Amino acid sequence: MTHFDLIVIGSGPAGEKGAAQAAYFGKRVALVERRDILGGARIHNCALPSKALRETASRRGDPGDAPLSELLCRREPLVSSEVARVTDNLRRHGVTVLYGHARFTGAHSVDVGGRAYTADVFLIATGSKPVRPSEIPFDHPRVDDTDTFLRVQQIPRSLVVAGGGVIGCELASMLARLGVEVTLIDRSDRLLRFADADVSRTLADSFRADGIRLRLGEHVSGVRPDDDGVTVELGASTALRADRALFCVGRAGNTASLGVDAAGVLLGDRGLVPVDDRYRTAVPHIYAAGDVVGFPGLASTSMEQARLAMCDAFDLRYKTRVSPILPLGIYTIPEFSMVGETEQSARRAGIDCEVGRAWYRDNPRGQLLGDAAGLLKLVFCRETRRLLGAHIVGERAADLIHIASANMQHGAAIDAFIDAVYNYPTLSELYKYAAYDGLGRL
Repeated sequence: MTHFDLIVIGSGPAGEKGAAQAAYFGKRVALVERRDILGGARIHNCALPSKALRETASRRGDPGDAPLSELLCRREPLVSSEVARVTDNLRRHGVTVLYGHARFTGAHSVDVGGRAYTADVFLIATGSKPVRPSEIPFDHPRVDDTDTFLRVQQIPRSLVVAGGGVIGCELASMLARLGVEVTLIDRSDRLLRFADADVSRTLADSFRADGIRLRLGEHVSGVRPDDDGVTVELGASTALRADRALFCVGRAGNTASLGVDAAGVLLGDRGLVPVDDRYRTAVPHIYAAGDVVGFPGLASTSMEQARLAMCDAFDLRYKTRVSPILPLGIYTIPEFSMVGETEQSARRAGIDCEVGRAWYRDNPRGQLLGDAAGLLKLVFCRETRRLLGAHIVGERAADLIHIASANMQHGAAIDAFIDAVYNYPTLSELYKYAAYDGLGRL
């Protein structure tokens, strides 16, 4: 069979779930994967490998002489399980898997390994790759982007990380816990510019306590690698010396070799694919979802984007929108997670808001976990007390945030946290005391 109702390009979170969604409703679906194994970067390059490293680092384990690749290989049972799950999910839904590189040859056709396939609908779910500024000498073995760094054999004694965004902060915090001397540089005056200011400061304080040297409000002006290390220049008067340099300066869409111009699809900055609120490209029967469309670039949101796109493509009433309440989890040490408005964004929007805070150091479970610096912050409307956002930095933040998400989904006021009963001792109690703090401020 060479004609399908849908051809999906990419088997990451968006590709897998988009293909399964259409196939569930009886559509003939093919999925193209350029690797010889399914799962995408989430399984093989990014999410699971780095989280395996985090688990080792968060326990302050001594890696000894273990190579970095070995620490990442501790993920193998989980990776194998995830690959098997993706493979079985596509098989159960009757999705045809085509291995090879896909390239558009027209608005309704692609070439895969020299064979032509056609479809009524396409879903581009090819993910992203690290941005490589031309002035950075990535051809030198001591200069890395995030993909090449995860293939490094020996853990460096010292490391300069350029970029205080999500990936830069995650890797910097993990490696510092493994004993690496880390310097983190970012142009912004604070970490994770999109985060609530209180949370950003708390995270920065935790980084400094772990020995990370923060150079905020500065930028890299030059990089000079040699056989013994790397010199990273900050302006004309400052030079940092380290074993390696890691550049985490954004992501670009994996679209360069897709031949999308043959299909009439337009690309935006960094090779990302512009889409509308139903994830349609400039060509109405060609959709895109996941990292390839840009922010937020999370597995959780990618899945929902693809499901919605396929419901729209085939006029299914199963799903009509992606929830506007999207939790964001960042696996730094300590974890950071947020949902909804920050205090700063709410005030910029003209909302008369108030906040409530609760600290891990005042919570029995937080004390048992040894997390004295953790913070849970609520943002709510003064008039209605409706919850507008929640921000957590501390152990298990990415799990705790869903309590706030569920309450926001139903338009709850912060009184709901006071009325609720939480197991004792748990971190969930933080919500109750942050709500008390917020009401006290009223």
